[in-house]
Formats: sequence, structure tokens, C-alpha cells
Amino acid sequence: MTAWTTCGDGIAALTATTVPVPVPGPTEVLVRISAVALNYRDLLVIGGVDGWRPDGPVVPISDGVGHVVATGSEVHRWRLGDRVSSPFLPFWRSGELTRATYVTPTGGPVNRGMLAEYVVMDQDQAIRAPSHLDDVHAAAVPVAGVTAWHAVARRSRVRAGETVLIHGTGGVALFAAQFALALGATPIITSSSDEKLARMHALGVTETVNYRRTPDVAAEVVAMTGGDGVDHVIETVGGTNLDVSLAAVRIGGTISMIGLIAGLAATVNVYQFVAKNVTVHGIETGSLEMHDEVAAFVDEHRLVPVLDSVHPVEQVQDALRHLESGAHFGKIVVTVGSTQPWSAR
Repeated sequence: MTAWTTCGDGIAALTATTVPVPVPGPTEVLVRISAVALNYRDLLVIGGVDGWRPDGPVVPISDGVGHVVATGSEVHRWRLGDRVSSPFLPFWRSGELTRATYVTPTGGPVNRGMLAEYVVMDQDQAIRAPSHLDDVHAAAVPVAGVTAWHAVARRSRVRAGETVLIHGTGGVALFAAQFALALGATPIITSSSDEKLARMHALGVTETVNYRRTPDVAAEVVAMTGGDGVDHVIETVGGTNLDVSLAAVRIGGTISMIGLIAGLAATVNVYQFVAKNVTVHGIETGSLEMHDEVAAFVDEHRLVPVLDSVHPVEQVQDALRHLESGAHFGKIVVTVGSTQPWSAR
């Protein structure tokens, strides 16, 4: 089979290699990969940034979906033909994230990722993909969808009638907006692109802010909420943008901190934490239990992930460069093998 490997030395050095098809152990399943979806973290691994740099060749890409084609002798959870994905943190089954479960994330720098024709998974670490989606859309769910669910439903506990400020139009932001709408809340989306904001309107989002044309985004958001500020913020940018979120959230509101795009550190007005009596949640993807919740919610509400583009695996480097450019709207997906057609069930 073909597997693609990186040593953290950049997109151009991503290498297609021929290796034996792995053999599943007694409790493992062999999965033929159909499609993978790209995340910002993949650029950190492939680019060898700080602690994301692999010590040696590793298969990258955290998101993917495929079909079980062989099972070990003790496998009882899955049958041939079942469609599964791999969680980002395969040992985090439920409950709080701990030191013991915050290990071997899928997609490097240590654990293998999904950019291969076949991968092996333990039967207890494979997760169900939403049943009404085709492979290309299902591939987009595990990292971005579960991260957004963790923030919106689990930590901020968004309810009908509440307002949610969501920064940007990346994969997590789009899932957060879809979840908020399905829960009966009002999302407010920020972007520098009127074209992207128009596409958000087409998805049912009525409140948007172009931050390049708005001198004070937080003041605009506060005005949009009658002077109170939003109930919740999904902070997908990070860095000094946290100051914008702190100024825009209501007293007693919540901020779910996810983003790294604007940097790993920044000077912020810490007094705002006190003055707003705000709760800030650090969000790290989610547990396998959350994956199951997302699959059920997506199926129940017939949600369809927003895709920017779909590329054959021969164009994976171009797809990664497109992600790096920041010009995308929605998830970028790469097809590895044959994909299951849209079922419309």
C-alpha cells in the first residue's frame, strides 16, 4: 500500500512511500481509508513547529474515515464493511481529560495519522461516523466537529435564545455555528471577507461582523446584543483576539478558548477576567463519548459539514498549501480511496 510520511520538514517534503499493508492484531480492525480532512494542526506537524515536530518519519493528518476490511480474532464491536473514524485522542473515552488520556494524538508527532491507504485501529478506539453523510463529508467531522461540540454543548452549554460570538469561518467555527443554530441559539460570526459572511447568511446565520471594516468589533457585538454582550464566545483565533472576546462577552458569560492561529502567547487585559466574572474554558478536541454524541446530533438534525474543496490524494500538497493560505471556507478534504456515495438516508 501507499502511506505518506513527514519528518516535519515541510509540505514539499511530504513523501509517498510503499509499505506492507498492516495486519490487525486480535482486538484490532484493518480500515481501508476513503477520505481525510485537513486541520491547522496538520500544518504544525508537517512544518515541524516546536513540539509538533516528529522525531522521525510519521504518517500525518488527524481526520479520516474508512471501511473495515479485516478484523482480529477477538473483535466483537465491528463487522466487515462498517464505516469508522479514528479519534484524535484514542485513550480519552469519557469524563475529564487527564494526564493518562492526553497521550498519542492521531496524526503525529508520535502516533500515526490517517494519510495512508490502510490503517489499523483497536476496536475500542474506532468511532462511528454519522450514518446520513457520505465518506467525504464524514471525514470532516472528528476533529473540528467534536471540538466545536465540546465548546458549544459540553462546556458553554449553549441553550435556545442565547447569543454566541464565533470568530472566523474555519472548520471549527462553521460547526459551532451549525450546532448553535440547531440548539436554537443566535450565532454572531466575524470575518474579514464579505463573501464568506454572505455564505454564512446562506447557512442561516443572520448576524455577522466584518472585522476589517469595523473599528471596534467588541463594541459592535455589544450593541447587537442590546448592550449586554454575548452569552458565549467561541474563541478560534487566540492571541490578542482574546481581548476582543473579553470585551464582547456579557458579565457572567463564557469563553471557550480553542484557537492558536494568532499565536501561543499574547498580552491581554487580565482585569477583564475579574470585571466580567467570566468563565474561560480551555478546549482540547473531545472524548470518544463526545464523538458518539456528535454523530447522533448530526444525524438527528441532518447537519451537513461545509466543505471548501475536495482533492485527490495526488494533490495533497496543493490541498495543504490551500489550507496554509487561509483562503478556504469550510473543510478541505482529500480522497485517498474509493468513497461511499451520498446515501441521503
